[in-house]
Amino acid sequence: MSFFWVKTNRWIKRLLRGWIWDIPNQYNHIFLTFDDGPTPEITPWVLDQLATYNAKATFFCVGKNADLYPEIVSRIIAEGHQIGNHTHNHLNGFKCKTTMYCNDVEQCEQTLPQKTKLFRPPYGKINPFQAHWIQKKGYKIIMWDVLSVDYDASTPPEKCLQNVVQNTESGSIIVFHDSQKAFQNLSVILPKVLEQLSLQGFVFKEILYT
Repeated sequence: MSFFWVKTNRWIKRLLRGWIWDIPNQYNHIFLTFDDGPTPEITPWVLDQLATYNAKATFFCVGKNADLYPEIVSRIIAEGHQIGNHTHNHLNGFKCKTTMYCNDVEQCEQTLPQKTKLFRPPYGKINPFQAHWIQKKGYKIIMWDVLSVDYDASTPPEKCLQNVVQNTESGSIIVFHDSQKAFQNLSVILPKVLEQLSLQGFVFKEILYT
């Protein structure tokens, strides 16, 4: 049975305080993020849902996908959302050498049409040497406060929705995935997340670091 840390433990945040886990604010701003796209049909559907609520978000793009579907990345940017670097080939930092990992980050950087200082490691897995190199390049390592677990086929959408609604607070960074693997859950929960959190007074913002 898999274990998912839906709400990031405060001790993890303190241990890795150089990374961004949440963005505290007094305005009820929260930050929806989408990993692993762009994906045809799915990412445009996500953008349509966000537009319904005038919600902004941040998309951590896999470089090889951005290379295949530049028109979707252009739409993300045109509609006022942010993009971030998610490596070119969705690498697990624990399973590859630092040089290979850093080269992959640079390849993604060259692929994306807009400069970004936002980076999220795939699977949340990155070693200290990789993290140091990425931060020296000026990137902010963006982690998360709330994990929807939409990518896990054994987690029903009702549980994914509960994960988000019950754990979100002002400043939360929430992870979803605009991928084929996650869409069975995402297609059910995203409209409900937008509706329910809007009714609770939350405002959906993109992540901005310049």
